[in-house]
Parts: sequence; C-alpha cells; structure tokens
Amino acid sequence: MRPVHIIGVPLDLGGGRRGVDMGPSAFRIAGLGERIAALGRPVVDKGDLVVPIPETRHVGDTRRKYIDDIATVCGALFEDARASLADSALPLVLGGDHSLAAGSVAATAAHVRARGERFGLIWVDAHGDMNTPTSTESGNVHGMPLSALLGPEPAELSGLGGFSPTIDPDHVVLIGVRNLDDQEKQRVRDSRIHVYTMKDIDRAGIAAVMEQAIAQAGAGNDGIHVSFDLDVCDPGIAPGVGTPVKGGLDYREAHMVMEMLADSGRVLALDMVELNPTLDVRNSTAELGTELVLSALGMKIL
Repeated sequence: MRPVHIIGVPLDLGGGRRGVDMGPSAFRIAGLGERIAALGRPVVDKGDLVVPIPETRHVGDTRRKYIDDIATVCGALFEDARASLADSALPLVLGGDHSLAAGSVAATAAHVRARGERFGLIWVDAHGDMNTPTSTESGNVHGMPLSALLGPEPAELSGLGGFSPTIDPDHVVLIGVRNLDDQEKQRVRDSRIHVYTMKDIDRAGIAAVMEQAIAQAGAGNDGIHVSFDLDVCDPGIAPGVGTPVKGGLDYREAHMVMEMLADSGRVLALDMVELNPTLDVRNSTAELGTELVLSALGMKIL
C-alpha cells in the first residue's frame, strides 16, 4: 500500500464564485488524514500551497482570467505532486477549483513518461472543462483544464512539464457530464476522448460504465490519474459546490465509481476538487468527499 501524500491547493482564481479556497481546510476538519491512517495507509499531510487571492491580483485577459497566477500555482503543484510520485506515494490533491488539475495531471504524465510508460485519465465531472479562451462564455479558467491537458489552449497551462499534449485522448474518459457550453460540445465531439453522460449512466448503470471506463483509460499503460469534481454528484447530496447541476450521481453511484477504481489497483493519483464550504450544509459535502476518497483508497465494507 503506497503512502498517501495530501497536498492542499486553496485556489479559487479559476472560478466565478469565491469560497473553494477553503476546501482543503474543510476536508481536514472532516478528519480526512486521520481516517486515511485508520485504513492502515501511511499518510503525510504536506500542507497547502501558497496561493494568491483575487483581491491582490489583476484579472488580466478577461477570456482567461488570472491565467498567469493560475499557471504559477499549477507549476508549484506539478513539482510537489511529482516529488510525491518519485517517493512512491499517491498524491491526493485537495481543491480548490479544477484548474489545478493542469498541474497535478502533468505531474503524473511527467512521472510515467520518465519511466517510458503511459497513463490514463478518468475525469469525473458535471462539466466538460474543455473550453478555450476563444470558446469560453465566462473566461473562468476552471472550465479549461482538460482542454489544456489535451492541448494546445490555454497555452499557459498546456505545456507544464515541457511537453504537450499531456495525455493521449484515447486514454481519457469523461464521466457524469451533463452541462456543456454550446461550442464546448463540438470540442468534446472532436477530441476523441471517451464520454459517458448521465444519460449513458442511467441507461447502462454505473457499474457497466466504470468497467468500460477503467478498461479504456487503463489499456496498455502504467495506471490511472483520477480527477473528481464534486459537482458531478447531485446537489441533493453535495450542496457545497459552486456550479451545481441537477441530475448528478447519487450517493451509491459516486461510491461505486471510487470502489471500482480501488478494486482495479490502477490509481496513481487523485484530485478531489471544487468543494465550497461557504455553500455547504454542516460540512456535508466535505464529509461526502472524504468518504469518496476513502473508497478510492480501498476502504472495505466487509
């Protein structure tokens, strides 16, 4: 059992609502570190990265707001997560908004690339996160990280690690999507990634979808990076997110995603993002996210 390194990223420059910078603290209040240790997994909390707040920064290009500051944070996360992987640990990145994944996924890519290997990416999200500065309706960069990983835009995030694209689209799976911008829909269709909408999950069932997703993301490679946005869950169980969308994963479906990933034995790194405690109800979304992390790390029912 690999050690788990917790890396907090209190980043809320990428979204349109404040508050996700408090996400890492909310997970710790829910006892995440202690509960991982109770599984018998060695755990090291590496603390939080230093992240500027919007009040002290300039928005810059309104089509890619705060992009330079976000790129700096992602670069620091890249170094931290790669160091954890080099120590044979599993980086557990706590957000913070989803733009941080440009750094965390690039770290996994650089790690496996140095070993002559490849990896897969399972992106669990209500949104596609495949906008670019030219297609975005808001200019919020948390809607762009998957686009950056597939390259080439936004350029400030797409080259982290010194190479682009970061990952082969054939090994990328998007699960739970149900809210795409109009131009983004075409970008997703053209990308060649594998996509399972909530309609697909409703028709086939989450177990069948996850079997296919793990096979597609993990085919012929060294493992899978999992990037989990809590807004993929229905707002009824996850109220504490900035961009809630009705009709998401229910409690058992969300846990099945993580339990099947744990059973696969293929998880290299895990992001848990977009927790906004200012919108939460009695820390219930932080508690859910903590439980989902524990399922991904192999917590057994029996």
